[in-house]
Amino acid sequence: MNENLRKCIDACLRCVADCSICVGNVLGMPEMKECTRLCLDCIDACNLCASYCARNSQFMKAASKLCADVCEACAKECDKSDNEYCKRCAETCRECAELCRQMAA
Repeated sequence: MNENLRKCIDACLRCVADCSICVGNVLGMPEMKECTRLCLDCIDACNLCASYCARNSQFMKAASKLCADVCEACAKECDKSDNEYCKRCAETCRECAELCRQMAA
C-alpha cells in the first residue's frame, strides 16, 4: 500500500473519531442539529472511503471525492461553534478533505 493511500485511510479514521466525539457532546441540543447531522454524514462517508481505499476498490476515487465534499461541509458547520470539540472536528475534517481530494484526483 502506498504512503498516500495510508495517509488518506488514517485521516478518515481520525475524522470518524473526532466527529463521533463532537456528536457525543452536541447530541440533543436543538441549536446543534445541523452539526449533528453533518457529523453523522461525515462518519459514514469517512468509513466508506477508508474501506474502499483499504481494499483498492474501483470506486475508491468516487468515495474519496464524496468524503472530501462531506468533510468540507462538516468543517464549515463545526467552525460556527466555539466548542473545543467542534473546533477539533472542523480541523480534522479539513485535513481529511485535503487528503481525500488528492486520492480523488
